[in-house]
Amino acid sequence: MNTFLFALNSVMPVITVILLGYYLGRCRFLSNDFLKNANKLVFRVTLPIYLYYNIYSLDDLTSVNKRLVIYTMLFIFIVFALAFLCVCLYTKDNKKRGALLQCTFRSNFAIIGVTLAEAMGGAQAVACAAVISAFSIPVFNILAVVCLTIFDGNDNKRINFKKILKGIATNPLIIGVMLGILTLLARKFIPIKNGEHIFTIQKQIPFLYKAVKSIGGVASPLALMVLGGQFKFSAVKELAKDIIFGTIWRLILTPLIAIGGLILFSRAGILSVSPAEMPAVIALYCSPVAVSSAIMAEEMNSHGELARQLVVWTSLLSILTMFITVALFKSLGML
Repeated sequence: MNTFLFALNSVMPVITVILLGYYLGRCRFLSNDFLKNANKLVFRVTLPIYLYYNIYSLDDLTSVNKRLVIYTMLFIFIVFALAFLCVCLYTKDNKKRGALLQCTFRSNFAIIGVTLAEAMGGAQAVACAAVISAFSIPVFNILAVVCLTIFDGNDNKRINFKKILKGIATNPLIIGVMLGILTLLARKFIPIKNGEHIFTIQKQIPFLYKAVKSIGGVASPLALMVLGGQFKFSAVKELAKDIIFGTIWRLILTPLIAIGGLILFSRAGILSVSPAEMPAVIALYCSPVAVSSAIMAEEMNSHGELARQLVVWTSLLSILTMFITVALFKSLGML
């Protein structure tokens, strides 16, 4: 029961804000024009700043299980490759392909993953999750740009590498993360006095730090409300088969592939994962699909409605799948 309540309390805040956005959209409090502009605001301003703040808040990247980080990144690419083949076999609709492929590999690690890790493993799990996020978030966003550019809804099947590279270089979310990593790296060259850096944005430019923190704090609730405001239950029937396909990949196949591989690597002595690190891995692979996937799909000519449906349904059903996953790993003594 405690495990179920943990899963419920971890995901329900997300669902509650989505439902509020849905209600406000249905009663016309949030107009279509507002939702469209808010979608752009989230994608181009608040989410990039939120991601920058998350990376900036890390102490450093030194105290990390390097093999674990390499493993987690490797299996994001493996899931992407396997899902790419499955999605291409499943449907010929390029708009649907992009939205579905995003769902398979891109978890909501930036917004709720760290919270899930903290609930499962406390401060040590948060530290591990924070470091993994510094690597996983850029990978998620780069792969998202790649798949949404390849499957951009056009009939032209030739891959435009120039367009992909341009999309990566100009993607606001990637820019936010890269600036955060550059700031983190620059911190190493700042002299230390009395155990502290002589210059930090937080202490020397407090108004800028507070502004960045405040704007970043708007990103998650606004993104969820916009998602809810644009959600249509009427689309469920039409997209039911696609929703089931994407949800099975996100909540069942991806965790089985990635965490199953981790167990095999651990038993083979290739990789060692402590109970303090395991919550971060579970949060990375078992979280529902990222809210930003729907925002990005809308902005990049993919199937926005399918992407929104996948966010909502994977979030709802993750309550059950996370309960099963946590209960299983607790029984195995890995949590």
